Amino acid sequence: MSAAEGAVVFSEEQEALVLKSWAIMKKDSANLGLRFFLKIFEIAPSAKEMFPFLRNSDVPLEKNPKLKTHSVSVFVMTCEAAAQLRKAGKITVRETTLKRLGGTHLKYGVADGHFEVTRFALLETIKEAVPADMWGPEMKNAWGEAYDQLVAAIKQEMKPSA
Repeated sequence: MSAAEGAVVFSEEQEALVLKSWAIMKKDSANLGLRFFLKIFEIAPSAKEMFPFLRNSDVPLEKNPKLKTHSVSVFVMTCEAAAQLRKAGKITVRETTLKRLGGTHLKYGVADGHFEVTRFALLETIKEAVPADMWGPEMKNAWGEAYDQLVAAIKQEMKPSA
């Protein structure tokens, strides 16, 4: 995971796999982001309750404008953070954004199991988005490692305010 002095170990090969697949997915990120979140809710329907804009909403998930906006921003942020991981040696999401993400995830009771479901949904979304001959254990591991690093950075900020 992490090397001395907190630098992230993300190999050149992992970076190449992430960059190559992100280049393919980027142009369809709005659709893929929504598919990513629909997968999360398919696996864990109760997760919808964690999103105030989905509670008591009669709008179908795939048509909910707030979910569409939220899902694309989360998907793009996750993929961009993964794409920059090796070059930067750390998660490149702005510190203020990480603090906000940590606070929001804490407020809504996000736990390890939620991050696991999200990880699975992300990897499945990517697997379906890239050509079949591109997806394999190495790509899965590269994206999984990048996601784990982002989650670790968010968890660092999931502390109740003093």
